[in-house]
Amino acid sequence: MTITDDRIDYGALEEGRHVNYWTLDRTLQREVARIYTEDELEWARPRLESFGDLVGHTVADNADVIDDHGPELEPYDKHGEIQNRVRYPPEQLENERLVYESGIVADAFEAPPGRDEPMPLAYNLAMQYLLCYADVGFDCPVAMTAGAALVLEKFDDGSLESYYDGLTSRTYDDLIEGAMFLTEKQGGSDVGATETRAEWDDDAECYRLTGEKWFCSNVDAQGTLVLARIEGAPDGTSGLSLFLVPHELEGELNDQLYRRLKDKLGTIAVPTGEVEFRGAKAFLVGEPENGFRQMAEMLNLERLSNAAASCGLIGRALLESKVRAGNREAFGKPIDQHPLMRQDLVDMAVDHEAATAFTMEAARLFSIRERAERAARGDLEIPDDRLEELETEGEHAYRLMRLLIPIAKARTGRMAVGTASYAMEIQGGNGYVNDFVTNRLLRDAQVLPIWEGTENVLSLDVLRALDREAAHEPFLEVVEARLEAVSHPLIADSAEAIEREFQDLGTALATLATKDGEYAQLQAKELTHYVFDVFTAALLLGEAQRALEGQRDGCDGGEPDARLALVARRFVDRQFGTRAARGLTSGDRFALEHFDAVVGYEPVDPATLDRPETQ
Repeated sequence: MTITDDRIDYGALEEGRHVNYWTLDRTLQREVARIYTEDELEWARPRLESFGDLVGHTVADNADVIDDHGPELEPYDKHGEIQNRVRYPPEQLENERLVYESGIVADAFEAPPGRDEPMPLAYNLAMQYLLCYADVGFDCPVAMTAGAALVLEKFDDGSLESYYDGLTSRTYDDLIEGAMFLTEKQGGSDVGATETRAEWDDDAECYRLTGEKWFCSNVDAQGTLVLARIEGAPDGTSGLSLFLVPHELEGELNDQLYRRLKDKLGTIAVPTGEVEFRGAKAFLVGEPENGFRQMAEMLNLERLSNAAASCGLIGRALLESKVRAGNREAFGKPIDQHPLMRQDLVDMAVDHEAATAFTMEAARLFSIRERAERAARGDLEIPDDRLEELETEGEHAYRLMRLLIPIAKARTGRMAVGTASYAMEIQGGNGYVNDFVTNRLLRDAQVLPIWEGTENVLSLDVLRALDREAAHEPFLEVVEARLEAVSHPLIADSAEAIEREFQDLGTALATLATKDGEYAQLQAKELTHYVFDVFTAALLLGEAQRALEGQRDGCDGGEPDARLALVARRFVDRQFGTRAARGLTSGDRFALEHFDAVVGYEPVDPATLDRPETQ
C-alpha cells in the first residue's frame, strides 16, 4: 500500500490487519505529539511505532482465536476440591507476554531504559488505545493492572511493596495482574450498599473477608482490590475500606470460590466471574474507612482507559470501513467514490478526531496531576523552586480532569457503539458474520458505555465535579483562552459560533447552580454532552489554528495545513449548525470536496480554501 505524507491509499489494503496501527493513525500521532514533552516524544515515537506493528500483526491475529476459544473456569478439581483454575488459550498467554513486556504498564511507573523518569500515564493510555485496535477485552486486565499499581503507589505504606513490584514488572514471569471487585447484586452502581464484611484475624495478622461480588473481571488476578466494611464502620461509602485480596498466598489458594464465568456478549479475553469470599485473607490498603476515595483514584484511570479503548475501537472500525469502501466496487466504481459513502466516512472520521482529541487532553491533565503528586512525595527529583509551581499546576489539572474524565468516558463509549454498528453495515452481510472483525467490534463496543459507570452515573458525577471541585472555573478559563487564540479567517466563523455557544453554556451552568437538585439531575446528561461539544470544538479550533500557522507539534515546523480547519469546521457545523429544510437547500458539498483530506489525511493548502459562508 501507499503511505506518504500526502495521502493514505486504503484501497490498497485487503483488511485492517497485518498493518501498523500507529503508522495508519495520524490522529493519534498528532495528539501524542501535542501532549508529550519533546524528550518524552523522542523516546516514545519508535516504541509506539513498534507496538503498533506488534498489535497489527500478532496480537490482532491472536485476538480472533481468543474470541472463539476464550478462558474457561474449572472451579473444582476431580476430587471436588476448590481449585479456582482459569484455563487460558496459548494465544492469550502469548499476547500477555508480548504486550506487558512492551512496557505498557511498567514504563508509566518505573523509569524505563533510556530515561531518568517514568513516562507519563498518557503513554500507558496511548498504548491501550493501540491495543484496542485488536482486543478491548484484553485491555481490561491491562487497565486494571495499571490502576491497582496507581493505588498502591499512592496509598500503600510499604507493606504491599512486593505486589506493587509485580504489577509494574517488565518481565512477564514476575508480573502479576490487577483487578477491582466493586459490584454486588444488591448494589450495582450504588457502591455504598456494599455488604462484604472484613474482620481482623489476630492469628493470621490480616483481615478476612466474607461476602460476594457479582461482576469480577480478571477474576483470578493476584493483585485484586476489593471494597469491604470493617465491623462497626458506618453505612454508605464513608464506611468502606480498601483491601488487596490475592488469588493465592505462598502457593495456597485464598479462601474464596470462583463460582462461574459470565456468558458475555463480547470481551471474551477477560474472564468475568462471580466471587464468593469465605474468610479470604485480605490486606488493608491505606487508611481504614477511606477506601472509596482511594478506589476513586483507580476509577479515574479506569474511566480514561475506557475512553482510550473506545477511541482505539473507533479507529479500527473506521480503518475497516475505509479499506472496505476503497476496494469494494458497486455500480462500476469503488463505493468510496459514491457521495453517500463519502459523507458517512467523513463524519466517522470527524467523530474519531473529536473523541481522540478530547480523551488525550484529559490524559494530559491526568498526567500533570500524577507527576505533581509524585514530585510532592519525593519520587521525582525536582528542583525546590519548581515544586510549588508543580503543585499549582497539579491542582488546576485535577479540578479540570474531574470534569472531563467522566465526560470522556460517557461520550466516547456511546460513539464507539454507533461507529462499530455502522462499520458492520459498510461490510454488508459479511460484517454480521463472526468470521469478520466488525462482528466482534460491535459486541465489544457494547460494554464500553457500561464499564466504570453508565452514562447516567457519569452525568451525575459531572454535577459532583462542578459542585465539589468548582470545576467550571478552570473549564471556563481554558475554553476562553483557546477561543481567544483563534484568529485565522478560515476558522473565524466557526470560532464565533462556538463563542456564542460558550456564552450560552456559561448561562446554563449558572442557571443549574440555582435550581433544585432534581432539576439539575434531570439536565445532567444534556449538560455532559454540551460540555463535550464546546470543549472539543475549542480544542480542534486551537489545533487548526496552529496547523494553519505552519506549527506541527513534535516537529521543527512545516507548511501551513488546512486539513484540521476542515475537521473543526465540520465538527462545529454538525454539532451546532442550524439549517433550513434540514440542509437540503444549503448546497453543502463538503464530503465530496474534502474527502481525501478528512478521510485520507491529505494535507490542504489554506490558499485553496474559501472562508465558509455562514449558514
